[in-house]
Amino acid sequence: MLGMYLGDGHIVVGRRGVQSLSVVGDDGWPGILDEVKAAMGGLLGGAVCRVRRIGCTEVKSYSKHWTCLFPQHGPGMKHTRAIRLEPWQQRIVEAHPAPFLQGPFHADGCRATNRVRARRSDGTVTEYAYPRWFLANTSEDILRLAEDALDLLRIAHRRNRPTSLSVARREAVAALDAAIGPKN
Repeated sequence: MLGMYLGDGHIVVGRRGVQSLSVVGDDGWPGILDEVKAAMGGLLGGAVCRVRRIGCTEVKSYSKHWTCLFPQHGPGMKHTRAIRLEPWQQRIVEAHPAPFLQGPFHADGCRATNRVRARRSDGTVTEYAYPRWFLANTSEDILRLAEDALDLLRIAHRRNRPTSLSVARREAVAALDAAIGPKN
């Protein structure tokens, strides 16, 4: 749930201190929305609802304690403020990096097929394709947390842009596939 909150979630504090945790997801990935709903319901045991929007669904739950579980909450967008894990959160991520990674990669990532067409010096053309994962986020802190979790799993990765991670080596893609499962 921490990974999904950092990816597509936010908390709003309303009247009398009641907080709503929301994770908004694309309707094209219903399995991810089901996982978010189950994880959210399992945290504080409260009711979880779905609010349909145009092209997406908001998974939402109310409590006065969401900011206790997600102290990263604060004013402004996540990429404009520091995102640091509390020591107890860090211990959980270190013990379970794969479920943590599932959040950012399923929220802000994609698994694509890279297609390469290369002309050799003898004039022949070679074509090949390989799978690759990308994670794009404008928060340096969130990308660093994902890199740290990938390192814990010994999954090779690199920054292909300042705001994007790439997992492209065959064995690394297979390891990430096994760790986080398909984006469904």
